Amino acid sequence: MTTNAPAPTAAPARSRRGSRILVTGGAGFIGSAYVRALLRPGGPAVAVTVLDSLTYAGSLARLDAARDDPRFTFVRGGVCDVELVDALVADHGPIVHFAAESHVDRSIADGTDFVRTNVLGTQTLLDAALRHGAGPFLHVSTDEVYGSLPHGAATEEHPLAPNSPYAASKAAADLVALAHHRTHGLDVRVTRCSNNFGPHQHPEKLIPRFVAALLEGESVPLYGDGLQVRDWLHTEDHVRGLELVRAAGRPGEVYNIGGGTSLTNLELTHRLLALCGADAGRIAHVRDRKGHDRRYAVDHTKISTELGYRPRVDFDEALARTVRWYREHRSWWRPLVRARR
Repeated sequence: MTTNAPAPTAAPARSRRGSRILVTGGAGFIGSAYVRALLRPGGPAVAVTVLDSLTYAGSLARLDAARDDPRFTFVRGGVCDVELVDALVADHGPIVHFAAESHVDRSIADGTDFVRTNVLGTQTLLDAALRHGAGPFLHVSTDEVYGSLPHGAATEEHPLAPNSPYAASKAAADLVALAHHRTHGLDVRVTRCSNNFGPHQHPEKLIPRFVAALLEGESVPLYGDGLQVRDWLHTEDHVRGLELVRAAGRPGEVYNIGGGTSLTNLELTHRLLALCGADAGRIAHVRDRKGHDRRYAVDHTKISTELGYRPRVDFDEALARTVRWYREHRSWWRPLVRARR
């Protein structure tokens, strides 16, 4: 079911609300993967409402698998809309908060939307959760809040040192969310993930951008020397980790979710070249991004020890599947690539 606003209802019983999950940003890349996982056969006995403003990065096509499920409702709107958010939160228990502006390059060009959506939008949701006693409130964040690490891996206690406007807005949202637990006792749980990849990712991100370029016979624009290091996490592993935290995480805690495969961007690029049948002559080194973090790494010992999380997806096999998906779904990403130009 799709609607532009929730119908007025009497306040539902708490037990009923507990089985109704509000997912913000659920038409985005990771949010939609989470929704599909929740509503899969054999999944938890829940109903899911997606709130998404359908910016350029949102797509209802990602939710096609859920559209006819009677447990699914879609509401178009933004997390800064106080009245809409209040009405939705009043009718739900758990809140899983993905909605965010997330592209670093865009935040460098103009950080206004990032502060508005990522910080003010999170505050709007938290205020509503307090008013209506909703929870748990699962706030989905990023490893970029830790900043660049010269060595080792960041635990959840590592100081926050964001370098981009995007990362700074996410760090601010993390702190606002955790403050609502410490001040008000709201059941807030925060996750910080490493770089995600998989089908349905917008081609502004590295893997789909490079794959799209290679499939179209173009060069790939590699920032600087390409030796920036990232840990890669498939969305299937990420959403499993998120559901573990939502179902059994501790209030007021932060959990890192890592993928366990660290590569330089150059190493990743060579793997993509091989999968697309291209050679190194297709690499175009371009001027590095401003303030480009050199290395991200998270330690996910905590979620593994407490909740039994382990990355299950084999990186190389999943990367090959991802490339195959983009090869077979050109009609999905070609309009998005054209819109970026």
